[in-house]
Amino acid sequence: MNNIVVYSIGFLAQGLFSVRLIIQWFLSEKAKKVVSPTSYWQISILASYLLFIYGWLRDDFAIILGQFISYYIYIWNLNTKNHWMSLPSILRYLLLFTPLAVVVYLFFTWDTHGPRLFQNADIPLWMLIFGSMGQIIFTFRFVYQWFYSRKEGRSTFPITFWVLSLFGSSIIIAYGIYRRDPVLILGQSAGFIAYIRNMFLSKKK
Repeated sequence: MNNIVVYSIGFLAQGLFSVRLIIQWFLSEKAKKVVSPTSYWQISILASYLLFIYGWLRDDFAIILGQFISYYIYIWNLNTKNHWMSLPSILRYLLLFTPLAVVVYLFFTWDTHGPRLFQNADIPLWMLIFGSMGQIIFTFRFVYQWFYSRKEGRSTFPITFWVLSLFGSSIIIAYGIYRRDPVLILGQSAGFIAYIRNMFLSKKK
């Protein structure tokens, strides 16, 4: 596929991730505390869907892994806010089963697609592990947010979420620099100020 199209999908996804963060940051400043708006999770699902496609087109397992883990936590948060079931049924099924369908497809076509994801000449194994570690840390923030929110009985962001965001994002930027991937570099850099500000708001609260 044309590189312009591939990068356009990636930049659109990262742009949406940045928009969700700006909205969350703005609403948090307005409320004088960290908030978890429904729009944050709506945009997250769409952006994650697109970045999953981008990772596949870039033959980048690290990106795919990161999106797959957090994707269903986005859905859980939407469901917690009583918004998930209000979406059209066909859209819910599409969002629920597309990533799973890709995993099944990958399993049955492993001989063809497995090597291009794990034996990419542009990504040595140590760098793939490094990038995957960054994605896991960056994604684990949502796993932690999920556990914390379940304990609280509502969708919320603990301060540790923003600490993990800052740490994981730094690793992904380093990985993006090695990969010469402007989508990862610009997309992850955009959130630094918001992460730090949310840390201060959480500590103040």
